[in-house]
Amino acid sequence: MGRIKVLLVFGTRPDAIKMAPLYLELKRRPEFECLACVTAQHRKMLDDVLDAFGIKPDYDLDLMKEDQTLAYITAGVLTGLGEVLRREKPALVLVHGDTTTAFSAALAAFYEKIPVGHVEAGLRSYDRYFPFPEEMNRCLAGRLAEYHFAPTARNAENLRRENIMGKIFITGNTVIDAMKYTVGDGAFKTPALAALNFTSRRVIVMTCHRRESYGEAIAGIFRAVRRVAESFDDVSVVYPVHLSPYIRETASKILGGAPNILLIDPLDAAEMHRLISKCFFVMTDSGGLQEEAPALGKPVLVLRRETERPEAVESGTVSLAGVDENAVYTCACALLNNDSEYDRMARAVNPYGDGNACPRIADAISHCFGGGSARPEDFCP
Repeated sequence: MGRIKVLLVFGTRPDAIKMAPLYLELKRRPEFECLACVTAQHRKMLDDVLDAFGIKPDYDLDLMKEDQTLAYITAGVLTGLGEVLRREKPALVLVHGDTTTAFSAALAAFYEKIPVGHVEAGLRSYDRYFPFPEEMNRCLAGRLAEYHFAPTARNAENLRRENIMGKIFITGNTVIDAMKYTVGDGAFKTPALAALNFTSRRVIVMTCHRRESYGEAIAGIFRAVRRVAESFDDVSVVYPVHLSPYIRETASKILGGAPNILLIDPLDAAEMHRLISKCFFVMTDSGGLQEEAPALGKPVLVLRRETERPEAVESGTVSLAGVDENAVYTCACALLNNDSEYDRMARAVNPYGDGNACPRIADAISHCFGGGSARPEDFCP
């Protein structure tokens, strides 16, 4: 048999971080011909990840434009990727997670009758509008996929309960694999981070950008964070601010001017992981950071009403703080004032695997397309 041609499609910073180690794993194996197509749903933040991992895409749809809509991204991926698929005719298209790129790419492959593999499959909040549009994106991608690479047993059970068609593999999460490439002891490239004293100050890393929180929820979160910064003299808050004009304007209005709140531009993957490894704890509405920070022994306060990662809540690595100003402030103060609560979260076991998700996914694809007697459950961590 010939080499197995696999096309990875991704377009945002988070899914690029999680697909990069899988791309590198497939590239190093002789049984695969591995190609990458980026949509550039995010442009600069995507390019930062590509540079960090040394990846040069074979195709770049270059879709991002000012004030882009979800419909524009979907239509652009369908049209642009369709041409790539007809030219390359891959044996398998791999998409990741819950982005509009993932759903649209899965649909484009389905239209060409090309099998789809869904990496980070089976996450569910069971509320179609929270997170928006991510919950429906991952549900629809799951319906279109034939191969499902679930990070945890709970994710796999979600798929079975929904009678999802295809083969399900439990692999762990590829973001843990990514950290093998990014976390190191090197100095910060960002001058403002290099100037921070991580020994004498407790540094809180914050990210916040979810569309469904636009409005009072975002404002309440920002007010809570400012109160935390004003209440503790030894605390510094570092916020790499998302490029969304709304987020940047609101953050500047509420958080700007506070002497111990540092508002900076988004960081590349290596710089962000280095920052998390040195920080005290993380406050975030990101999905990926709920997996990444616990791998580095850092508690996480989730700035959302729900999470599609309940394993992290149950294991104790994250706590659901919500979006109410007083609730967020109280949760942050609890970690800053209570050493036993902090230690409980910091020492909890990360449920997202051992950093070998990418080899398991590669083995599973090789099994499915190259034969062999292994079963899906043989690839469980």
